[in-house]
This record gives sequence, C-alpha cells and structure tokens, in this order.
Amino acid sequence: MALSELNDRLRFVLVRTSHSGNIGSAARAIRTMGFDRLTLVAPHRFPDPEATALAAGADDVLGNASVQDDLVAGLAGTTFALGLSARRRGVNIPELDPREGVAQALAAARRGEQVALVFGNERTGLENDELSRCHAMIRIPSVDDFSSLNLSQAVQVVAYELRTALLADEAQAPVADIDPDEVPADAEQLERFFTHLEQTLDDIEFHKGRSPVTIMLKLRKLFLRARPELRELRILHGILADAQRMADIAHKKD
Repeated sequence: MALSELNDRLRFVLVRTSHSGNIGSAARAIRTMGFDRLTLVAPHRFPDPEATALAAGADDVLGNASVQDDLVAGLAGTTFALGLSARRRGVNIPELDPREGVAQALAAARRGEQVALVFGNERTGLENDELSRCHAMIRIPSVDDFSSLNLSQAVQVVAYELRTALLADEAQAPVADIDPDEVPADAEQLERFFTHLEQTLDDIEFHKGRSPVTIMLKLRKLFLRARPELRELRILHGILADAQRMADIAHKKD
C-alpha cells in the first residue's frame, strides 16, 4: 500500500500549542514526509503569520488543518491514538519506542482504522487526562539529563519513522474494506460510553467512599485495551441502561 493511500487514515494532533511557529514547523515536518492531515486542539494562536512563515510552503497543510476546542473533538473518528511523551507519566498505558509505535499505527491503518499521533503542549507535554485517552504512549529515547525535544522535532521524528517503515515494506497488504460495526469504536463513541458508565456507577452507588477518579482511570485503561467494536459498545450501553432502570426502581421503593 502506497503512503498516499494510507494518508487519509493517519493524522497528527497538536494539543494546546503555545507557539504558533511550532504549528508551522510541524506542518512542514509532516509535509516533507508525505503527510498532510493536521488537527489543532485549543491552539494559543492560529491562524498566525509566524505559523505561515515557518511552514515554509506547506500552506496546504495549514489551510486544511482542523481546529477543535478539546481533545475528544480532536480525536473524533479515530479508533487508535498514540500519545507522545518525553517523560513517564502517572497513566499506566503501554510505552513504546517510535518504531514500535509506528508499526502498531500502520498495522491499525492497514486494518482500515483511523489513527492519531498526539503531541502535547511545548512546556507541559500531554497531561494525564489527555494521555488517558490514548491507547499507548510513544517515548522518544532521548538522554535523561536533556530529554525534551522541540515539538516540531518530535513530530519530524515520528513522521520520518512512518515514512521509513512504508518505504521499507514493499509487499504491503491492500487497503481493507471492513464492516463499520467491526471497526473498534472511535474516540467520541468511547467518550459517550465512559460518560454513561460514570453516570451508572453513581446511580447504583458503586463507589461507597472510594475515589471515582481512580476507578474511572482504571476502567478507561481496561476498555481502551479491549478496544470494543461498535456492536459490543451498544451491548454495554444496553446493560448500563438496564442497571440504571433497576437502580431507579430500587430508589423509588426506598
């Protein structure tokens, strides 16, 4: 499968970018590797002349960039998300090096999935709640005493690894045509499920003094690892709805 055929299944997502020049540099970085899908989540300033200047001609990437208010919207339609982080964070998700991460991203794309490579703010990186929406984390193996890459440099590393993997694989499988119900649920669909799950746990008084935040993080990890399909998610919604109905009946009896 040529890189151009996979392009529509791969997107680069920049979250809370502080410096508009980094947006332009990131656009240039992915364009030089043959990619053009860029999503901006709550950028500090965009559009901006500095972004255009540092894009160095990658105006089509900037012009077609999707701008969203939050990460859930930024991941809309994606079924596999990899978050980039320079540091090991408190979120317990699989940690991959760039080549392992790229291999998993391309395998998902070849299965017909939409894949997101997610990069955080220049100063703080991805926050824990943002990483918790990713299936795994890519950590570029920089030196411990000077580990932080410039945002656009990190984007370039991943884009380069993607292109290298594609060029090295001459016997790639054809693009898959998949039943939509068999594709893992996307980020928005999962987020609606997590909201429903959290409401149900409250309705059945599950927590009993325990931290709902800790429990929901563990359940997020469980379902992100399971990667339920749409039809499976519909079954889970049905179970939760019945649990809520029974809890309502019990409360009325009380």
